[in-house]
Amino acid sequence: MRSTLQHCWARGGPARSRVCNNAGMKAILFAILAGLCWGIGEACTRSALHAGRIGPISAITVRSLVAIPLLVATYWLMTRGTVGLKVEPPLAQVDGATWAKLVLGSGLVAGAVAMICFYIALSLGEVSVVKPIAFSIAPVVGVLLGWLVLGESMDARKAIAIGLIVTGVLVLTTSGKLAGTLPPAAGVGAESEPTGLR
Repeated sequence: MRSTLQHCWARGGPARSRVCNNAGMKAILFAILAGLCWGIGEACTRSALHAGRIGPISAITVRSLVAIPLLVATYWLMTRGTVGLKVEPPLAQVDGATWAKLVLGSGLVAGAVAMICFYIALSLGEVSVVKPIAFSIAPVVGVLLGWLVLGESMDARKAIAIGLIVTGVLVLTTSGKLAGTLPPAAGVGAESEPTGLR
């Protein structure tokens, strides 16, 4: 199934321009909202975990219990086209192969194992280091799997992007060592901790 942006570019004339601009702006808006929500949420989670009154698994459980009712309500609205977005097909129409990908890949690997590892990392380290590392590795793995398994193209632009991401992860993981070699003014950012939610 093609995305909305892929579909709109298959159309011609002024209609294509209007649809593409609308879809592109919505995509950017929701991406910004997602980033803001994740940033605020993980900062709050880190503060709660470092307070020592709750563990990472308990935090994931609370997060899931709070999210499930909202997800169910959103699913109900989306399958009926009442929120101004593309109408989603009901789960009854999903085939077996799609269910397997959702249950094993999205549910088990990304939804459970990844979240457990991520919350344990938050309980042990700083969100300013843990989150960029986790969310930088994800697109690298996605691009490589798309190339090796799904047969997607690998061009110089993607290879350079992967190299930059890996370099950024290496800088973050060695920030403690680098901070010791920098002048005091340069090392402040690497050694300071966020204090607003502690």
